[in-house]
Amino acid sequence: MGRNTRKRRTPLATKIVAGAAALAIGGGGLVWANFYASAHEDHGGHNRTRSAGAQVATIDCPDVGQKIRDVPDRARGEVDGELATMDSQITNAYQRLATTRRAQAGDSQFVQNTILGPLKDRRKAIIDRIQLEINRAGGKADDNLDELAGCQGRPADQQNGGGQNGGQDDGGQDDGQNGGGQDQEGNDDNGNGVAGPVAEDFVDINDVRPNSRDSRNGLAADGDGGSTGSFTTDCGVNENNLFNSDNLIAAPGVDNGAHHTHDYVGNQDNDAFSSDEDLANADTSCQNQGDKSTYYWPVLRLQDGTQEFDANDQGGGAEGNIGKILKPAEAQIRFVGSRQGDVVAMPKFLRVITGDAKSFTNGDANANSSWSCSGFEDRQVTDKYPLCPEGSQVLRTVNFQSCWDGQNIDSANHRDHMAFVQEDGSCANGFQAVPQLQIRLAYDIPAPTVENGQVRNPYAVDSFPEQLHKPITDHNDFINVMDEDLMNEVVDCINRGEDCQ
Repeated sequence: MGRNTRKRRTPLATKIVAGAAALAIGGGGLVWANFYASAHEDHGGHNRTRSAGAQVATIDCPDVGQKIRDVPDRARGEVDGELATMDSQITNAYQRLATTRRAQAGDSQFVQNTILGPLKDRRKAIIDRIQLEINRAGGKADDNLDELAGCQGRPADQQNGGGQNGGQDDGGQDDGQNGGGQDQEGNDDNGNGVAGPVAEDFVDINDVRPNSRDSRNGLAADGDGGSTGSFTTDCGVNENNLFNSDNLIAAPGVDNGAHHTHDYVGNQDNDAFSSDEDLANADTSCQNQGDKSTYYWPVLRLQDGTQEFDANDQGGGAEGNIGKILKPAEAQIRFVGSRQGDVVAMPKFLRVITGDAKSFTNGDANANSSWSCSGFEDRQVTDKYPLCPEGSQVLRTVNFQSCWDGQNIDSANHRDHMAFVQEDGSCANGFQAVPQLQIRLAYDIPAPTVENGQVRNPYAVDSFPEQLHKPITDHNDFINVMDEDLMNEVVDCINRGEDCQ
């Protein structure tokens, strides 16, 4: 599969680290999942919890970006760049974690002394720079940000999401019984050396209770009252093969700021270095040429051994994102109204992030993933990938925040200027209702095989390496680049109760 984005340079050291990760421990690769799969098996006549509670599965770091408020505009670029560097530090530390299992088994303090301790020092230096940049630009930095410098090792038996932060600080020692981290019962890395997804990340859609999804986030804003119209924009399914591992919203100006590959529809000038002027002058894949908005999400891959175009690149195989990229069979993009009244126009270049790419370690406060199967839409899951029956498509759906503060097109943490509707469909805190973006992606994917605690040919979203391809990390991004006439048409159509396209 090709791509029409610039060629990226992958540092040799990164390739070597990634290759070592895939070959570590006699081909076992990133074997954290082995301990989860057999953690409570009986060995030697007694029920011994094998080292699952101690073996570090991934690195859990406080999300500094979500704690930063009131960054002066002229310091935003510098702060975003520092936060992106912090993400790179976590990625490098995770790769170090993955390639030192034997050393960890022989030294109970290895992880703490050689990975987590130095990582804390590097994060502390960046936090100090962030504070300086905010204060120098006329802001007032939070003096308590230093408390976020330290990271923890999350054991394999804490692999489920939900924000547990009980990872151990003791270095994640192994008891030495597992041959340096390789499970004697067999590997659970799907045979490809990548940590995740694992069997526990999948669920038969028939086993999901109808209408059971927690909907604190992602509430649909539309209903029977208020502004009942809709506007659908057809922007295709990325026929132009526009992929990269940038994130223009969260890490502008930073190459590989996402550490995973994104799928783009709409605007065709999407990379970390695109200015608002670039976006406004770009081509669009949308049929309505007045819609140059950018819509993007992490690609979905089938881990079937396919060597994609980014198999050796940062954001791709060099960071554990491997396999065949799956394009949606359909990408439905709709804007809907408010149950409480009329909506107002979105400002041009409004930026919205929904979901959290780091939900596995951050917890589910900002999670907004929703997985299902066609024909089973009343059964939605957030922390599992669905196993769909033959003939049923895998569905990824999302409802964006649709309450706007009326002033800002972005905010320091890229969230505070937008909010979800309340249970009654209203906006709190004086926010105004804007058209709600709803995206529904449908995929034709053969159901993975799950047997004996292992999954073969799984599919998974691209993720930061330390997020282990968990389904709860799914997220979507949007920048409004509709021209003024089209945005007014969208608003009028929704407020009149018509369905337009």
